[in-house]
Amino acid sequence: MSTSASRPAQDDDVRDAPFSDFLGFEQLLAEEDRDLLSRTRAFLTREVEPVINDYWTRAEFPHELVPGLAGLGIAGLAHDGPGCPGRGALVGGMVAMELSRIDPSIGTFIGVHGGLAMGSIRHCGSPEQQERWLPAMARMELLGAFGLTEPDVGSAISMGLATSARRDGDAWILNGRKKWIGNAAFADLTIVWARDEDDGEVKGFVVEKDTPGFVTTKQEDKIALRVVQNAEIELTDVRVSEENRLQEANSFADTARVLTLTRMDVAWQATGCARGAYEHALRYTTEREQFGRSIGSFQLVHDLLVKMLANVTASTAMNVRASQLQDAGQLRDEHASLCKVHSTVRMREAVGWAREVLGGNGILLEHHVGRFVADAEAIYSYEGTREINTLIVGRAITGESAFT
Repeated sequence: MSTSASRPAQDDDVRDAPFSDFLGFEQLLAEEDRDLLSRTRAFLTREVEPVINDYWTRAEFPHELVPGLAGLGIAGLAHDGPGCPGRGALVGGMVAMELSRIDPSIGTFIGVHGGLAMGSIRHCGSPEQQERWLPAMARMELLGAFGLTEPDVGSAISMGLATSARRDGDAWILNGRKKWIGNAAFADLTIVWARDEDDGEVKGFVVEKDTPGFVTTKQEDKIALRVVQNAEIELTDVRVSEENRLQEANSFADTARVLTLTRMDVAWQATGCARGAYEHALRYTTEREQFGRSIGSFQLVHDLLVKMLANVTASTAMNVRASQLQDAGQLRDEHASLCKVHSTVRMREAVGWAREVLGGNGILLEHHVGRFVADAEAIYSYEGTREINTLIVGRAITGESAFT
């Protein structure tokens, strides 16, 4: 049995799929896409994994890694807009899984920038706006954030969004508050969603860093995704030109189009989180001895490892099919919601079992699993809770809405 997943990548094996790809899903990719996945895996293993626990402990972001990430060409991977890689949803999802397999915070950082921020401009911006921002964002010369969630409303944001936008000549005046906005502490561009005071519809605005009245405050004391720099945002008479209003965002339905696509990214991130925890647990079983032999020879340890692998494999299979539908233009809301529900629930189980394999050592960062256990709690909730996504799927299969 190959155990390539249980040792650091070397020059001769960075192109090999880790053993956690039990059914060989990576073989579905074209050779150039497998090469991209291999280069991403090598960079993460050599540059990110050795330092990420320290950044996680300090709740700081490794800005020095951004040029290396940019060099991989993975920002906005699935988008086909100006300057974008245009590699498709399946390879984009597998890369998202690879990022979170090493560190869910880095996976979230790329997901917010390349998925939510770039996705908003790609799908809700005019051709001119796409030309203006997407190439620099794809090169990661401009970093993006996505400002939707507010302090007093989460799941009910479609109806309860309170940030306001008022037309004033050739500009808009924004007022309100946002919370849990990933990357906002340092982003160059933040997509802010606000309700038009005239027609009551939700519209999108690209707010540039240092715009007067736009104030960000880093959120402290998180127990999950500590490397992600979430911020609260205060908008006080923020003046944004009409040129910076996303021209194709005219209602919350347009916002939801972006969220459906990025919800698939979160399903892949959850699978990556589970996969990373499983691989570290598998590595541990080859190194840890009790009662004079490797714990990898214990039946109960086999049971935990196989349950973890089954969860990872099942989630990957579901996400692969949904991403294929996305590439074919056939992905529906309920498809993405089912993937998000399944992948996050199975992730939560898997990271718990990984912690169980490690015993007391499972809470020590030096073994990495504790970081995955903590980070899983954030992934479980964002981009739609299990309950909300369950109601979306339930509505699709019964024809009856249970939303209240």
